[in-house]
Amino acid sequence: MNSENLIKELSFKAIRSSGAGGQHVNKTSSQIVLTFDVLNSKVLNDEEKESLFRKLKTRLSKEFILTLNCSETRSQHKNKEIVIKRFLELISDGLKVKKYRKKSKPSKASIKKRLEKKAKHALKKSNRKKPDFD
Repeated sequence: MNSENLIKELSFKAIRSSGAGGQHVNKTSSQIVLTFDVLNSKVLNDEEKESLFRKLKTRLSKEFILTLNCSETRSQHKNKEIVIKRFLELISDGLKVKKYRKKSKPSKASIKKRLEKKAKHALKKSNRKKPDFD
């Protein structure tokens, strides 16, 4: 996956940030909204798109468009850098192939150790009981 070509497919929109902030927030558009059309991407192949559909299904719209926004700083340029970084991390995580887990069983030594510890604990508990004089 080539990140430069992927960044070229992104579209950005600057909007006014929400919330309190005084005069500055009312006159500047510092919040950045990033949109990426996963379905029509030319950089990603079909397997990569399918992987992203599965792993990012809660974050995609019905048209398979990923939307991210950032309004952390007062600077539009810094917000753009932050949202691009987040996007690239999200895509790389979505494209990672999960390692196959080999099933294993506990070793004989670990089973023996667990049973000995269990017996010792049971003995400790039974020694706390009141003696039976019958």
